[in-house]
Amino acid sequence: MTLTHIDANAQVNMVDVTDKSPTVRSAYAEGYLDLSPAALAQVMQANNKKGDVLTIAKIAGIQGAKQCANLIPLCHPLALSKVEVNISCLPESSCIHVTSMCKLTGVTGVEMEALTAVQIALLTLFDMTKAVDPAMTMRGIRVLQKIGGKTGTWHHPDAS
Repeated sequence: MTLTHIDANAQVNMVDVTDKSPTVRSAYAEGYLDLSPAALAQVMQANNKKGDVLTIAKIAGIQGAKQCANLIPLCHPLALSKVEVNISCLPESSCIHVTSMCKLTGVTGVEMEALTAVQIALLTLFDMTKAVDPAMTMRGIRVLQKIGGKTGTWHHPDAS
């Protein structure tokens, strides 16, 4: 097995993607925040003391995707052409579901950006509601699908 992030001298190395052909690429990710019914009700009723929790988390997720290369070593900085973050409150499960989609025309995939968007949105939701429920749990953070590039389309085997 050849390690892609280690050079011939066993030093950390950012993969050279110079010679790869650009293709349209996209990735979809999701995650959940489990929280108490009281905390979820406060979010849904938009009466959190810190403001509009859902809108701020959505903006944070978009910003997170755009900052991925600054947060994760060896990720390539990407010129994203689209970032979408959607947040749904699920009272029957006492959780919040976050999904993201990142897209570009480029030489490397956008899975890390999609995951970062979800995680930053979840962290923002946690931060803004922790006074009501400090025992919240983030879970199920995963790539659902990636499209484009040399390997084509991939779907998570457990995703609907």
